[in-house]
Amino acid sequence: MSRSPSLPDRPTLDLDPEMSPSERLAALEEHYAEVIRVNRELKQQVSAAKQRQEELTEQVDQLERQNDTLKTSSLYIATAEELLDDGVIVKQHGNNQEVLTEVSPQLRSEMEAGDRVAINDSFTVKTRLDSEKDARAQAMEVDASPEVVYDDIGGLEEQTREVREAVEEPLLNAEQFREVGIDPPSGVLLHGPPGTGKTMLAKAVANETDATFIKMAGSELVQKFIGEGAKLVRDLFELAAEREPAIIFIDEIDAIAAKRTESKTSGDAEVQRTMMQLLSEMDGFEDRGEIRIIAATNRFDMLDRAILRPGRFDRLIEVPEPGPEGREQILEIHTREMNLAESVDLDDWAGETAGFTGAELASLTTEAGMFAIRDGRTAVRSEDFEDAIEKVEAEDEDSVGTPVAFN
Repeated sequence: MSRSPSLPDRPTLDLDPEMSPSERLAALEEHYAEVIRVNRELKQQVSAAKQRQEELTEQVDQLERQNDTLKTSSLYIATAEELLDDGVIVKQHGNNQEVLTEVSPQLRSEMEAGDRVAINDSFTVKTRLDSEKDARAQAMEVDASPEVVYDDIGGLEEQTREVREAVEEPLLNAEQFREVGIDPPSGVLLHGPPGTGKTMLAKAVANETDATFIKMAGSELVQKFIGEGAKLVRDLFELAAEREPAIIFIDEIDAIAAKRTESKTSGDAEVQRTMMQLLSEMDGFEDRGEIRIIAATNRFDMLDRAILRPGRFDRLIEVPEPGPEGREQILEIHTREMNLAESVDLDDWAGETAGFTGAELASLTTEAGMFAIRDGRTAVRSEDFEDAIEKVEAEDEDSVGTPVAFN
């Protein structure tokens, strides 16, 4: 322990009566300077003492908090299984021990069966805990509706109509379905080549209904540890129930819903467990309220028959590559804001782009504009589209592994 600094000696003034006036003045000035020095030292010591006092006060507060913590009994996480007239049945996590315990009237009024609670050693419910949610499920939520509208989608009139009937109408006109006496389609599965507009369709429906759009990829459900994928599926559906109206969009669903095999590896078994949890959640969502499910896949042939049966995905909608009219519509959509030269005929370019998907056509218009900018022009010409087609086709060839010759 550090010792307190000693106080400086108090300066004294001793004037000799026989001193001359000049000597007396010099002695007074010297005494005054000494008083100033001592006063400065005292102020420094007072400041140091205050700082030390604050440090000691903080240490005392910390020790008191630690002491209070040590005196407080530990709390354990449990689940309120059932609320009875004479108490609450709680199941402690870890040992799954069930106990009938009492709870205060105020706390009981806030509790529901299935809530997470904190209990002490005597199984007394001390507080109600917030519902547990996987952070990854929270990250998948999109707070605002997507900005995509139906006018941004070209060449998919029939597919748009079917998706709207299955997803939008039950959310906007639920009473009409009840009056007719039918249940809306349970889910919609969009299948087709990459880049044909499956995700845009789902986003447009979410925008039109002002629903929370929860997007996830099937590959994100394939987790390393046993049970994590199934837990994430449960959290997703609980999240949708809390944010309704909501649309759950599962992209790449083939990652967890592929045909089951006889493989005994732990990885394949975990994928199958995740799929079974997804099937269970979809079956348990018979009364979905304002929650709709849309899934998409590029590998329809790989899907397990269990996921395709009626009651899970009632609408199987193919989203193919666009035809000539569809390609022209898509080109018109992506060139709305572009400054096109009079020589550009989108009908001609729709004929020149046979086999292009919607995503490739969007890339084509962007590349055409880049060629115009590179040439120092503000108007996009036909030759820009010619160069853009060559570039997009070359990129497609490279993406499928075209051999490259080296000199």
